[in-house]
Amino acid sequence: MADKPVDAKGPEKDSDNKEDIKPKSKESTRPESKASSSSKTDEEKKTAPRVKSAKSKKDGKKTGGKGNTKSKPAEPKEESTEKDGGKGGQDSMIPLFISSKSQEIFQCVADEHVTEDNPHKLIPKDAIIQDMRERAAVSDFHPVKQLILDYPADEILLIYDADFKYGQNFVLVSSDEEKQRILNPVVEQAEDGSPTGEEGEAVEEIDPVVYQYVPPEPKEWVSLGSEKEIEESSWKETEQKIRITIRRARREFGGALSFSDRNADDAKDGYIECVPFEDKSFSLKIMELDKDVQAVSTYTDQGSQTVWKHPCNKYTQYAPRELTEEEQKNLLSSETLYNFLDRVTPRFELALQQNDIMDVFRDDWKELGNEDDTFGSKSDNHLKEYQSFTDLQFSRDKVLTCIAWHPSIKGIIAVSCAEKMTYDERVDNSSRIIMTQSLILIWSFSDPIHPQVRALTKPEDSFCFKFNPTDPNIIAGGCINGQIVLWDISKYVDRLKNTQRGKQSKKNAMLNVRYGRGREKPGFEDDSSDKTPVVRYCASAAIESGHRNAVADIQWLPDHMEVNRFGLMVENRNLQSCQLLTASVDGTIGIWDTRPSKSQSQTADDGKEDNPLGVATTFKHLDLTWKPIIKIHMSRLEGSGDYGPVRVSFQERQGDRHLLEKMQKEGSAGKSSIDRKDSNMGGGFGIRSGSAKEKRQLEGATTKFFVGTEDGELIYADLKLEKDPDSGKLVPPRADFVKSFHDRAINTLQRSPFFKDIVLVVGGWNFSVWKEGRESNPLLISAAASKQFTCGFWSPTRPAVFYLGTAEGNIEVWDLLDRTHEASLSQNISASEITNVYPWHLSHKQQLLAVSDNVGTLHILEVPWTLRNLTHGELTSVTSYFDREDKRLEYQEQRESVHQENKRRLDAEEAAKKIAQPPEPSTEEVDNKMRTLWLEYLEDEKKFLLDLGLVEEKEEPLPDV
Repeated sequence: MADKPVDAKGPEKDSDNKEDIKPKSKESTRPESKASSSSKTDEEKKTAPRVKSAKSKKDGKKTGGKGNTKSKPAEPKEESTEKDGGKGGQDSMIPLFISSKSQEIFQCVADEHVTEDNPHKLIPKDAIIQDMRERAAVSDFHPVKQLILDYPADEILLIYDADFKYGQNFVLVSSDEEKQRILNPVVEQAEDGSPTGEEGEAVEEIDPVVYQYVPPEPKEWVSLGSEKEIEESSWKETEQKIRITIRRARREFGGALSFSDRNADDAKDGYIECVPFEDKSFSLKIMELDKDVQAVSTYTDQGSQTVWKHPCNKYTQYAPRELTEEEQKNLLSSETLYNFLDRVTPRFELALQQNDIMDVFRDDWKELGNEDDTFGSKSDNHLKEYQSFTDLQFSRDKVLTCIAWHPSIKGIIAVSCAEKMTYDERVDNSSRIIMTQSLILIWSFSDPIHPQVRALTKPEDSFCFKFNPTDPNIIAGGCINGQIVLWDISKYVDRLKNTQRGKQSKKNAMLNVRYGRGREKPGFEDDSSDKTPVVRYCASAAIESGHRNAVADIQWLPDHMEVNRFGLMVENRNLQSCQLLTASVDGTIGIWDTRPSKSQSQTADDGKEDNPLGVATTFKHLDLTWKPIIKIHMSRLEGSGDYGPVRVSFQERQGDRHLLEKMQKEGSAGKSSIDRKDSNMGGGFGIRSGSAKEKRQLEGATTKFFVGTEDGELIYADLKLEKDPDSGKLVPPRADFVKSFHDRAINTLQRSPFFKDIVLVVGGWNFSVWKEGRESNPLLISAAASKQFTCGFWSPTRPAVFYLGTAEGNIEVWDLLDRTHEASLSQNISASEITNVYPWHLSHKQQLLAVSDNVGTLHILEVPWTLRNLTHGELTSVTSYFDREDKRLEYQEQRESVHQENKRRLDAEEAAKKIAQPPEPSTEEVDNKMRTLWLEYLEDEKKFLLDLGLVEEKEEPLPDV
């Protein structure tokens, strides 16, 4: 290695002037170069260029030890330089923190405008002063405000300190001389033209060092003891292995084993309890750990013994067991045999008869089809898309408010459409809404693109509608303006039925055209066969007689009952559904009768008037004159105003005629059968309602019903009118109870098809299951869900299953026997809100689920096998579950009544104590009481001391005689 130049002043001076000897570069101009020069790594020292002093060369002196060269006699200059450098170098370098916001303002962002290679940034002095005026103390230059104001130059040098050598991210140079020295380093020329340092010493040019690779030579390995450390750290087996020999007699091989229970307390160590405890050795924090891994496989010798069975030849001989003649004679003549034959002969004859009736050897399983091969097998556990309906003109981007399956024709379903507008939007767009048709679309599975029938409503949207259960050609609907509308689609029944044979008809038509059979001649084709017919309403209620707000629910009353003007349920001899029940958010519930009254039947139209639109005249006697026979106001229990009913549920259901059949058995069977025959001939709607005296009250039918309101309240009210003692008028009674368990409007209020007294209530973010007659609390109430429930419906075939629709477009299937805290199945159906859900049971092999959304699409889903077939004992299990919950609520009510009774008793006792308080004792009585207590205390103390032997009892002297 080359020798370093040594100054005459010694190594200390040489180390101080090390920076002056090196040539100046961009990196050396940084103020921290002097501080960092002493911290260079060994690698940097090896690769650094060698620098020699020109003065040492001139004098012929080298640093190898031949002599030292005296420096120039300029010590005063050096002292002044060091003094100025100290003042202008270290004191002028002020560390300063510059925030990212200030970096963006002065364009000195780290690693973008300034880097380690180019750390300098000149900032105008006026810009810094302006920043301090605007941001005041918030400015990053506020700590050096006076230095900046006193700075003589116009630009201030800011140096980026990437390594935080000065403690902050930037360094401010407060001296103009230091700034010039950093930006413009001085390089002097020697006499021979070579560059010199600041002290005039010549600097030799830097020659690059070229390294040559010398490959290492192999040497003999010398042991230094490392193999012993490896051997000590390796794993070795130190414990002596235990040898165990297990022997068993060969005769016991393969023998039967018998196990028995043993009491753990019989033996000393028969039971050892391993109690968990905290091991403190695992709670220590390991700072340093030495581990070794040896990748050497270990070998073990193992053996196994198998049971060897010696083959041997064996034989078995069978011989019949025969009875002797004497034994046979005794057996045939015994009474035991005769008794046995008498006992089994009837069963044997029955078995022979069954063999003649049917083939007992026939395999019934081969006759059955494999259900797993059909659509919707046992392996399916999710809903499958079966069909979807949408009309680009009439239902697209509209809300499907209600859906209903056709009661008698399979594959026919109807939906009602409404605009997605608020009340204010409807007022603003009233002119456009009036000109837009409000329709009920009737779809068929054979044509998913075009609806089969379009039923026109009034100029307002329909929110609900229902098919008549006894005459499906009659449709009743409720409008947003409070009117009730009736349609008659009798003219289009054949069109709906023919859609089921549409594919076969098209195939036959193609064959006829191909072979020239039945071809229609040109010009005589039926163009109207492909057009969708439009059915206009045949009757509507008067606006002043209808509801004041939108009709939220409409129902046909069952065919075996009707409601009279007193609110009583009487028998319906015609067995035709002729009455409607409607509910509106205006606070009223109405009962409507579609049969003409006595005055209407006398002035009935003879049918000779012109009818250019082809409107059915079935309910012409009701058009614009229709009024409800009963209108019930749902008054609030507390305060004024009415509740807003949106859903109604009666206990009587369609098809359940056991109450009417019971009355017929008592003597009215013949008359009811005649009335039924007449009603079937006339249709039922043209027959007058008859006199109320001729109809008997339906015994066993309750007039009480559930009502769901728009505020999430559940009301239990009575339809039977009562006489007001003040006015003498018939008024509806007040509600029995009102419960609020839902925070939004109730959208579903439906009774279970298997239990008449079980009601499903859905509204807001939860649902509940109620039992009629238990008014304290529901049998089951769900926790608040993360999404809002918009609709619900019981399964028609499984008593423990019901479906719920959510605002996120999901369908949730709840199985009460599986789990009650969460849904058994959740499946996404649509990207928008689900508005209605309606299952329909077609056969034992197929069940469909109709789902409508908020964008005008009707989805038809296939219900899987597990959700449509009744499991073994499900009805019994669900009944037991409801009974247990009912008993739990009954016990809870009893405990609450006991607590309330105890509270009343305690309150009464406390009140009685306050009333009958004894008088305060006088001062003399208090003193006497205290004196008595003190004497008793002294007597007890004396007795206690005598018992301990601490005092002796003094004998009192006998009195003198």
